[in-house]
Amino acid sequence: MPKVYIFHRYGGPEAEAFGERPVPVPGPGELLVAVRAAGVNPVDWKRRSGLRRPGSDPAPLPGVFGSEVSGTVEAVGPGVEGFAPGQPVFGSPLTGGYAEYALLAADATAHKPDGLSFTDAAVLPVAAATAYDGLRQLDAAPGSTLLVTGAGGGVGVAAVQLARHFGIRVLGTASAAKQDLVESLGAVHVTYGPGVEDRIRAAAPEGVDAAFDLAGGEALTAAAAVVGDRKRLISAGSPGEVTELGGAAVRRTRSAAVLDELARLVVGGALRTQVTRTFPLAEADRALRTVEGGHARGKIVIEVAG
Repeated sequence: MPKVYIFHRYGGPEAEAFGERPVPVPGPGELLVAVRAAGVNPVDWKRRSGLRRPGSDPAPLPGVFGSEVSGTVEAVGPGVEGFAPGQPVFGSPLTGGYAEYALLAADATAHKPDGLSFTDAAVLPVAAATAYDGLRQLDAAPGSTLLVTGAGGGVGVAAVQLARHFGIRVLGTASAAKQDLVESLGAVHVTYGPGVEDRIRAAAPEGVDAAFDLAGGEALTAAAAVVGDRKRLISAGSPGEVTELGGAAVRRTRSAAVLDELARLVVGGALRTQVTRTFPLAEADRALRTVEGGHARGKIVIEVAG
């Protein structure tokens, strides 16, 4: 039977294991996809740990890791139009992505263009789409100054590039080790840690027009302190904190239209996915540890099939 990487209870890495599951059967509005690549995101280990957004249901057990994939259509469910077996696609799986097969909702799945690799396509549905949604929510004007906290992570590298593409000046907080990465994307690097608020003010003496938080904690507090209008403060990972500070959580659209636009930007050269390392499915545990450690540069991908 097809292989999957699962967590069988909530907890740490000891709750993870490889397993086998029957090939899923697509229901109405669904696609069965043979997975070629799966993106690795912090949300994966957070679900295993039992963390979830306020008001959401806990992940079912056992759960399959993975929230973004690319692959080829194997079968279509009742009522699905516009997709056929053999077509390359990418999107967010309904059944987990660290697997040889996954189910995807057809209306939130995009066709993969020829100029986009399966590896690159697999990292667009979560990190890049979150960055895109957040920037559209902020609606910052060209020439304005945007602060991105956690600019060296998966969402951060996409947010910086997209903001620069939209003509926005960007300050990006990240570790000293990621300075070269952040600056290569066109942002002004600001080292995080104690005193970060003072360093942000020194880098932007004219002020910060909007802030996109991807780090939470001290970085989010500093962002709230320097942004001129708290309504121009959003966070992708700390909805409770940002609301208390007068900002808002990122509103996700999860649409095929956004994925199509991101694919166009990658193929056109305006957005680089920054995939820095890949692992085979047999090393899914190592891939997840790389992200869970908090020091991954850019994006990590599990390559399921060649």
